[in-house]
Amino acid sequence: MSIHKLTAGSGYDYLTRQVAAMDATDKGHTGLASYYSEKGEAPGVWVGSGMAGIDGLSAGDVVTAEQMQALFGSGHHPLAHERREALQGPDLTNADYRAATRLGVPFKVYENDVSTYRIEVAKRLADLNEEQGLPRDWPVPAEDRARIRTEVGREFFRAEHGRDPQDARELSGTIAQHSRPKTQAVAGFDLTFKPVKSVAVLWALADPAIAARVERAHQAAMKDALTFIEENALYSREGTNGVRQVDVKGLVATAFTHRDSRAGEPLLHTHVAVANKVQTLGGKWLAIDGRVLFKATVAASEVYNSSLERHLATDLGVEFEERPDDDPRKRPVRELVGVDPRLRERWSSRRAAIEVRRDELATDFQRAHGRPPTPIEAVQLSQQATLETRDPKHEPRTLAEQRATWRKQAREILGGDKGIASMLSETLGSRFPKG
Repeated sequence: MSIHKLTAGSGYDYLTRQVAAMDATDKGHTGLASYYSEKGEAPGVWVGSGMAGIDGLSAGDVVTAEQMQALFGSGHHPLAHERREALQGPDLTNADYRAATRLGVPFKVYENDVSTYRIEVAKRLADLNEEQGLPRDWPVPAEDRARIRTEVGREFFRAEHGRDPQDARELSGTIAQHSRPKTQAVAGFDLTFKPVKSVAVLWALADPAIAARVERAHQAAMKDALTFIEENALYSREGTNGVRQVDVKGLVATAFTHRDSRAGEPLLHTHVAVANKVQTLGGKWLAIDGRVLFKATVAASEVYNSSLERHLATDLGVEFEERPDDDPRKRPVRELVGVDPRLRERWSSRRAAIEVRRDELATDFQRAHGRPPTPIEAVQLSQQATLETRDPKHEPRTLAEQRATWRKQAREILGGDKGIASMLSETLGSRFPKG
């Protein structure tokens, strides 16, 4: 399980663009039971025991973009629009509307979130375009952007310290410090649950009935991890400067399960967007104590992994064993016994290509600018690597179409249908259909 923050304002756009947008097909939202033959992903649903405090919605209800905008965009009740429209009467006041739409204190959204350093960099980028006869807002090549950032960074360092930076580390630190945006309110946390690659391989190639049981095990393991978080890592704080930690009733979250990567490789995974809104035992809506949540990430991930193994072993009789990681600094990964490692490698090509290109870009950056990239620039280099290695975006496909493609690819590696059958038989044993 991985975790990252979602910021208020337009921060939720990442979720709707990258995740929720795929839930809409040419026929609108589809039922969970029918998505095998429908294009696009299954619709997102509300999850978490904290949903008991959200009037008008329940865990399992389908999520809409409007609901996400209300909750993750501004920190209001997910049904704020409907609740506002439902109010009637001649004596309604602003207080009445606020009471109907609020869910605690709305998020603070900073409109002018630009530092002096970033303003100066933007001005010089625009000036560069003008010198070259281009519109001032024309996209500037990454190399020129990094060069201008470095120049402005040196000037800011001299202005602050009265000397030039002694080394690349001092310069990089100054650039990172001045590049940071103002503090944005945290709208939520994106928890991503993803099984090990061998489980995704089994899910992609087994018959639909077995695949459905693999997916149910994934969902059950994710539920176990969320329960662990609710019981052990979900708190809020109140009082002056949040001096007192308080218990809360549970998570308010949305879950979107997806089937593949952008490269079209089997990648069963679920994004759980946890709203930064929790209800105290006294009924007050406050923010999550994020420090505790982040500290629990590793433990929650272990709960998901071990729970997934348990559910799969109980239901399908499969076994797991440790597989040493290529990186000696990382812990061994437990994979399914019987799944051919060539398929794991074949369907991890996207990640491998990104990592190789990211390392190349970081090396080139250091050589060109005499300093390592700042954290923000490192993220930008990672995004550049992702874009440069990205396959063309494919149209939404049905699960049947995806499975046909994956099976064709597996035939090429394992020597036909017999090779696939042999691998599945070794993995599933007596559970593998012989017909």
